[in-house]
Amino acid sequence: MLSLIVVLAAYLIGSLSFAVIVSRAMGLADPRSYGSGNPGATNVLRSGNKKAAALTLLGDAFKGWLAVVVAQILAHFWHLGDETIAAAAVAVAVGHMWPVFFRFVGGKGVATAGGILLALDWPVGLITLLIWLVLAKGFKISSLAALIAAVVAPLLTWWFIPERVYLYAVLIISVLLIARHHQNIRKLLQGSESKISGKDEMSS
Repeated sequence: MLSLIVVLAAYLIGSLSFAVIVSRAMGLADPRSYGSGNPGATNVLRSGNKKAAALTLLGDAFKGWLAVVVAQILAHFWHLGDETIAAAAVAVAVGHMWPVFFRFVGGKGVATAGGILLALDWPVGLITLLIWLVLAKGFKISSLAALIAAVVAPLLTWWFIPERVYLYAVLIISVLLIARHHQNIRKLLQGSESKISGKDEMSS
């Protein structure tokens, strides 16, 4: 029961869609109503408000980090295992992608996954972030950078984190993230995926 509480709390934290929350707070249009319809930092940036996009990116990353840290603290005090923390990591990602507070219409999970990795093991999170930044700068395609980072993240987890349960959690998150990018993958294969510009330079 205690493990279930931790996992449920992580899901609810993940369900806080900062794209929608920030947009409402700043009087902007609902990000689900324009552009790609994806409630993430990239789509918020299309509103022309860079501050709102930055706050969305930071908020989505922070909630991923927070959910895992809270799970780690509760697991320590309640004597729960690594399995609970790993499940919480998956739960916050699922909450971001399918938020209960916003009719289960969520983002693609890139920023939140980054926050999760930083909380699980900061070297893994930092290296994954650097890989994303280098690829995004080099190829000028945010989705491609995110997809490659999603493939690399489980390998880094396997190398840096000895507990295999975290590898399974990161694998699940990576698979979900890649699945959420199915439209981007199709555009990449067709050669029609948009490149990073002043109006499209982040993913969440």
